[in-house]
Amino acid sequence: MLRCFIKLCIRISKSRKMLVCRGISRALRFARGGSVSGYRWLLSPQADGFGDSSRCIGDFNQKASSFRETYSWSLPTFDGFKHQIHHQSSSLVEEQLDPFSLVADELSLLANRLRAMVIAEVPKLASAAEYFFKMGVEGKRFRPTVLLLMATSLNINAPEPETNSLGKNSMTELRTRQQRIAEITEMIHVASLLHDDVLDDADTRRGIGSLNFVMGNKVAVLAGDFLLSRACVALAALKNTEVVSLLATVVEHLVTGETMQMTTTSEQRCSMEYYMQKTYYKTASLISNSCKAIALLAGQTTEVAMLAFEYGKNLGLAFQLIDDVLDFTGTSTFLGKGSLSDIRHGIVTAPILFAMEEFPQLRAIVDQGFDKPENVDIALEYLGKSFGIQRTRELAAKHAELAAQAIDSLPETYDEEVKKSRRALVDLTQRVITRNK
Repeated sequence: MLRCFIKLCIRISKSRKMLVCRGISRALRFARGGSVSGYRWLLSPQADGFGDSSRCIGDFNQKASSFRETYSWSLPTFDGFKHQIHHQSSSLVEEQLDPFSLVADELSLLANRLRAMVIAEVPKLASAAEYFFKMGVEGKRFRPTVLLLMATSLNINAPEPETNSLGKNSMTELRTRQQRIAEITEMIHVASLLHDDVLDDADTRRGIGSLNFVMGNKVAVLAGDFLLSRACVALAALKNTEVVSLLATVVEHLVTGETMQMTTTSEQRCSMEYYMQKTYYKTASLISNSCKAIALLAGQTTEVAMLAFEYGKNLGLAFQLIDDVLDFTGTSTFLGKGSLSDIRHGIVTAPILFAMEEFPQLRAIVDQGFDKPENVDIALEYLGKSFGIQRTRELAAKHAELAAQAIDSLPETYDEEVKKSRRALVDLTQRVITRNK
């Protein structure tokens, strides 16, 4: 079935005239739980933020025994996807763009506003809350960039945006509300980092000491809680119940994903399906649902909102898959010279899972755990002999391709600013899978 799906994508890419209608129908089919068995979990109602994520862990236990007989994550070499992100229109590749520069002014305003939003009455809490919003340690601001570009990309063929209490009904007001989504998303993201660092006992983050290392676990947890509370206040101010529901679900997904990672059984640790479900919850849910929120605020149709969701979901999955590769390769070209953070914490990611398919004897090492350094060395040896890194990159390229197709399938436009933002979103899919840090 996966091969049929790939052939369908290739035929679509050859038929520019039919791309939009097929893309939209594909997104609708995805939303209903498409027939591509290998990706069914991604296409289920859970994935768009309206499912019951609490069932995931229990359901997996019932499916695990029959899973290996009915499902395979073995992927062919995606020769057509190797750093060749699908562009359905020549106009989308006619110039090189720096996505971050397109929204640089807004990112600066957003950074200043975030620093103002995390001011607290207690000096120590204020210092902790703004720790990763200070100049120089804001990070790549990847998520706000995606959301601001998505906002511009959807400023076409939309119904009039809803009026606010003052009767304003302008694109300026809409843009302000969409900027709030970017700010809320960044606060939720940073809060999750603070909590993750406590759980992982991390000592560095973004090139400096992690907050828990500098100020202690209790302050780090409270700072994360404080950021989530500020995000909730900003979210409520939007007065859009559907958007509130989407982003509240994101927080649930973050907790569910972290719990899945902490409480895995042996079967779950060695399952690619379980790993991808967890990855969606921990990483891709935030950006996918935030992209959908941007579309909803713009008054876009359900079909367009789903395309925005599909872009964020697949971009987020591709991003995390490359993160998993970089955990092994790091900044060095030699295998095993990376940080090895995940494997040292006993977290099994895509490269090891793919290596296990080639070398089943690696399963015994995974079951023993990685508390012993020699087990880490053995796992790295098997990984080095396998195509685990390559196949993870190919899977990331596949999801990047799906993200690009979602942008390609948006309603046609002749607005140059909209076109430019869409080109930038497609460009980001390429940057995600070719980055080295």
